[in-house]
Amino acid sequence: MSTTETPATVVEGSDGLLLNVDGNIVPNYDATFPPFGEGDVITGQVVRIDPDEVWVDVGYKSEGVIPQQELSIRRNADPNEEVELGEEVEVLVLTKEDDEGRLKVSRKQARYERAWKRIEAAQETGEPVEGTVIEVVKGGLIIDLGVRGFLPASLVDIRRVPNLDEYLHTIIECKVIELNRQRNNVVLSRRAVLEEERKEQRQAILDVLQPGVIVEGQISNIVDFGAFVDLNGIDGLIHISELSWTHVNHPSEVVAIGDTVQVKVLDIDRDRQRISLGLKQTQEDPWQRVVDTYNVGDELEGTVTKVVTFGAFVEIMEGVEGLVHISELAAHHVESPREVVHPGDDVKVKILEIDDDRRRLSLSVKRVEGQVLPRREVTADEGDELAHTSGGSDDLGPIEQSFSDDAPTGEVEAEAAEGETAEGEASDAAAEGDAPEGETEA
Repeated sequence: MSTTETPATVVEGSDGLLLNVDGNIVPNYDATFPPFGEGDVITGQVVRIDPDEVWVDVGYKSEGVIPQQELSIRRNADPNEEVELGEEVEVLVLTKEDDEGRLKVSRKQARYERAWKRIEAAQETGEPVEGTVIEVVKGGLIIDLGVRGFLPASLVDIRRVPNLDEYLHTIIECKVIELNRQRNNVVLSRRAVLEEERKEQRQAILDVLQPGVIVEGQISNIVDFGAFVDLNGIDGLIHISELSWTHVNHPSEVVAIGDTVQVKVLDIDRDRQRISLGLKQTQEDPWQRVVDTYNVGDELEGTVTKVVTFGAFVEIMEGVEGLVHISELAAHHVESPREVVHPGDDVKVKILEIDDDRRRLSLSVKRVEGQVLPRREVTADEGDELAHTSGGSDDLGPIEQSFSDDAPTGEVEAEAAEGETAEGEASDAAAEGDAPEGETEA
């Protein structure tokens, strides 16, 4: 004989908390549990932390278990570093009963769902998102946003960062510049946040700066044509020609990245937010020392710095060079300046002209009393080198170029003057000191 079990019915007015079973009123324990299904996000309290899992009280008939791999997007996360006892955490229900009858939940998946909504909203509004740097990988940083965000090295800062490790475990703000949920791809830019922050700073600095003022800054970058200076939020450029009063082959000869420098504001283009700076203007002008110290006719010592087809340049003090025209190297006719001088030679020179307006100094070797430089043989290689060195303005500094503009005329005039006089007579006269200075000037 079979018996039929009477189904339980809910007692009216009990809000489902009481059941009538065969006439007996009993508590409806299932009704006391929060209603949720697999895939739902619920809140629980951490009640136990084991090496490989975390237990969470979510108000269900059994506690939820978070396996270690479901704690965080970080690889091999330590449960004790991820959560604390008593902490309230959001978890996503993976399964209400696994093979062992346990409620399995995922903190990682819950954060993942919340994070995607937040990231998608941030991309739409342009608002930055905040996360912790959890890994340094080839080409950039991994940011914990609840999902793994990638921050390329080129977008970590406004300037290149030589050591990305310094950002590890720090909290940073970034903008979302690329998003693809299907591929689980989030690309970030911290540089975009920094540039936006500096817009107002740049404008404030531009409003204060005026041409002629001296300001302090830090060398932020060096390029072939000059050096950039960070003026507390905006970059200004020191052109290579404004780095030093002397000729500079490359800006790295004068400054290094990170140097603190005093610079003068030369020009401001407010529309394009460009600032032209000068470093040499904050330093003593060596040319002024020449004007204040020397006069035409003075004799002094110098060093040959460069030999070109039309003569030789001699440095008479640091940062100041003058030209000894080929016609002023020796009393005899000179085909090539290398017959008389080479770079590095120490010679005595006489000042023929100080052109303050053009900042040019004309010198003479042959007019120094008692100085006769030995004649040398010029090899074919030296001749080729000299031709190459003087082959174009790119090979000459500003001072040398200014002299070279007049050099061809000077050479022609000198050779024409020498053609009218026997070479031997000119040599004898110069040796005896009888020749007036004006007769042999180029």
